[in-house]
Order: sequence, then structure tokens, then C-alpha cells
Amino acid sequence: MEKSKRKIVVGSRDSKLALIQTNFVVDRLNELYKDVEFEIKTMKTTGDKILNLALSKIGQKSLFTKELELGLDDRSIDMVVHSLKDLPTTLPENMVIGAILKRDDPRDAVVMHPKHSNLLSIGDLPDGSVIGTSSLRRISQLKQKFPKLQFKDIRGNLNTRLRKLDDADDYDAIVLALAGLVRMGWNKRVSQVLEPIICMYSVSQGALAVECRQDDDYTLDLLFPLNDYHTLLRCIAERSFLKKLEGGCSAPVAVHSQVIHGTYSNNTEKEDSVSLTGGVFSLDGKDCRIHSVLSGNINLDLLDEPTGKRSRQTEIFSCAHLGRFENRERITFEICEKLGNSLAVKILNEGGKSILEAAKAQTNREINKVEKAE
Repeated sequence: MEKSKRKIVVGSRDSKLALIQTNFVVDRLNELYKDVEFEIKTMKTTGDKILNLALSKIGQKSLFTKELELGLDDRSIDMVVHSLKDLPTTLPENMVIGAILKRDDPRDAVVMHPKHSNLLSIGDLPDGSVIGTSSLRRISQLKQKFPKLQFKDIRGNLNTRLRKLDDADDYDAIVLALAGLVRMGWNKRVSQVLEPIICMYSVSQGALAVECRQDDDYTLDLLFPLNDYHTLLRCIAERSFLKKLEGGCSAPVAVHSQVIHGTYSNNTEKEDSVSLTGGVFSLDGKDCRIHSVLSGNINLDLLDEPTGKRSRQTEIFSCAHLGRFENRERITFEICEKLGNSLAVKILNEGGKSILEAAKAQTNREINKVEKAE
């Protein structure tokens, strides 16, 4: 008699992009575990249901994760696939990130209205053109670079936003995450990829994460091989930066990170490092604080192929459960977490705190207006 497979239920939002991402993860798991059955369970989150407001005006946390985490908590779901940028820097009790997969391109992209299909960049648009985005991060940075453009909220999944762009004249262009467009197979719609010097990206943008229960050792073991070490380094640093700032949808915070492979010279040892640039911005784009930090030597060679016996220690770095790595890798993760924290402190101490407070106060006033109108 054939032995029955153990079933693992994988939670996902029900949008087309979310299912593409979840199926990608499940396919990876199916390749690794022939004796396990992975079943996908979909649901709508609060962020999926409220489409008439910008995220910053809803006034709730965990907009794209709460309902799925309730499924984890009541054990009707064993793991959840997220876009890591949607996961708050503080998770509910007993919830952790079990894996962070290799990051796709984290940059933002401009998609033009068909009437502007001949234009190659956002700077080519006529004065007064309307850009669709609900991201305070994008608006504040692009206002700074292109003060003669206008910005208007646009919500919905990728299909909805592209339809709103194409089917009317409300927007001249929209700005979206490049990774999502590529995963949907819509590369040809990309008119311009925004370099970080124009618009730094959201914390962890482009990376997929799998959330599970901290006490679920079986699922944590399943997820461990999915981790991408260089992505972990960058995302740990970025999430640590955001957590220290206490930022989120209510204030514009942006980052740019790199893993830097050192070179041998003058008979000295090769030094690898992680660089992290971060910024906080006023809502009108007129004020900002941007700084960069560089880690000490982290020796990336150690992370190419983990060897030896895996530990089961409970060590959490920016919500990622990484105790199964060897001690030498865990030390490197700790360096990256401190890197993000030090950058945040630097920015806060040099005027970033007042910028964030003003942005949050203005956003809270908008939330109160919405609540009173209801």
C-alpha cells in the first residue's frame, strides 16, 4: 500500500500576481519533497478589499497579511507566501519568516499610457502630466525630481491598475514594482526602469518570503533550503533600518542595498561587504535625509554553500528565523541587522526624526478625515 503524503496548506492572497508567486514557491517545494503534498488556500486581505483609499489613509497595519496570519494562528494554514515588502517589521506572536527567496530586481518601473508609447522616460512627459501611484515613497521622491508632474492615487491589483491606465485618460503613466510586472510577463509594458538615484525602492521590494509558526519545526525544516543568502543579508539590513525608524505606509522611507564582492590587492585579504543607502522624505518631496553605510568584512565565501550540521537554535533577525544556519553565517546576519540599525540612528539624529514625525502627523490627519467622513 502506498504511503499517504503529509499535507501542507499554503496560504496566499487570491490575486493573479500573488498566485503566480505562491505557485513559484510551491513548485520549488515540490521539487525538494516528493513525499509531501502542498495545497494552496486563497483569501482576500483587508488591503485587497479596500480599494478606494491610498494605503496610507486606511490607518491599519498588516493590510495584506492579517487574515492569512489568522489562518496560521488557528493552524488551518501551515505557511504563507508574501511579497516581503508587505510584511511588517514586527510580526504577531509565534510568527516568523521561515525563508526569504532570491530577490528579483527591486527597482520601480514606469508604464506609460498608450498615447505616450513613444516616450521613453518619465522626464519626457509634458508638464502637468498625472502619474498614478498610491505610494508616499514614490510620490515624495518623484516630486523632488519632477516638480511639474502631478500625482494621483491608484489602487487595485496589477491587472486593475493597468486597466485603469489604458481604458481612460485619468493617468499619463503609472509607477509599479518592476518585479511584479516581470512575474506577470508584462516586460514589454515597461517604458523606464527607475534607477535608485531617481527613486530608491521599498524595503525588501522584489523578494518573496514564506511566513510560518515559530514552533513548527517541521515546516521550518522544509523551508530552510529556499533561503538565498545574499538576499537575506540585504533584506535583514533593510528591515532593521525600517524597524528602527518605525516607518511604514504612513511615512516615505526608501532604500538601496548591494552585496559587494571585494578583490585581492597588494597581498591583502579579500574583504566583502554590504552597502546600505536609506532615506526619509517629506510628503511634498522638499526635504529629505539620505545617508549610506558600509559593513565591515563579512566574507561572502562562507555563505556560498553552508556545510556541517544545522542548528535548531531560535535566532531571529528582522523576523527571519535563521537559527538553522551555522554560527559563522548567523554572525554575518547580526552584522547586517546592526548595519540597518546604525543607518537609521544616523538619519534620525541628523534631522530625519522631525521629517518622519511631520509626515506621520499629516498622514494621521488624512486618516482622521476619512474616519469622520464614514
